[in-house]
Amino acid sequence: MLFSIISIRNFEEEIILRIYTISDSSGETAELVAKAAASLFEKGKIEVCKLPQVRTREHIKDLFKSSIQTPAIIVYTIVLKDAKDALIEYAQKYNIYTYDAFGELVHKLEKELNEPSMHQAGLRLKVDQDYFNRMDSIHFAIKYDDGQTVSGIENADVVLLGISRTGKTPCSMYLAQHYGLKVANIPIVVGEQPPKILYNMDSSKIFGFICDPLVLQSLRNTKAYLDYSQEYFDFEHIAKEVEYSKRVFNELKCHTVNMTNRAIEEIASEIISNLKLMVT
Repeated sequence: MLFSIISIRNFEEEIILRIYTISDSSGETAELVAKAAASLFEKGKIEVCKLPQVRTREHIKDLFKSSIQTPAIIVYTIVLKDAKDALIEYAQKYNIYTYDAFGELVHKLEKELNEPSMHQAGLRLKVDQDYFNRMDSIHFAIKYDDGQTVSGIENADVVLLGISRTGKTPCSMYLAQHYGLKVANIPIVVGEQPPKILYNMDSSKIFGFICDPLVLQSLRNTKAYLDYSQEYFDFEHIAKEVEYSKRVFNELKCHTVNMTNRAIEEIASEIISNLKLMVT
């Protein structure tokens, strides 16, 4: 049985939720959806478990007996009716929520076209290049989230910089999903020099996020950050962080975006309008 785990946590931390991606094919679509959604929440609490090539009722039964643990959510892309029915049946039995990654869309297409879809496992979706570009962009945003790596960052269409809780990750995902842009984001930390590679990049694709210190303090004051040091919530320290980030942005000669009390859509629109590239 093929079973792989893509973990977005530190092993010593407690898992709050597992997302199982189940597919009768490679499972890449369900995995992309799950990882993209999980990346928008606090790291270290969600584990994404990939279960591909699941095509029979018996296989479904075995998974619930040996592999699937609760609490959990199941994201699936199964077109074989018997396997799908079995999955829903066992999920209900174990009180596990299921999400069909493209079933609702397929049903809508069947209705509009007045014809049934081809219920065959592993069929390749005939989608345009834009779809694949967006999937690649989502992968890129996840790989280069929060400065996890800078190797290859020169291939990014956009680089977002900012201190903690200035909205870098959600904006990265939004630009990837809605505009198909490859976005990397890097945290700015007081006293730490940003990656040297940034100083050799085209500054027109680098955007520095700033926020009013009082607003930022309230954003940090949530249960998710209660185990952080007191300095993380201190207004004077936050103000110092904001000023330090402004100095870095000035050195890089990059565009500065004030995200204070603004929606992601508005911030993304400002970035798009300032990019020196054609976005379609």
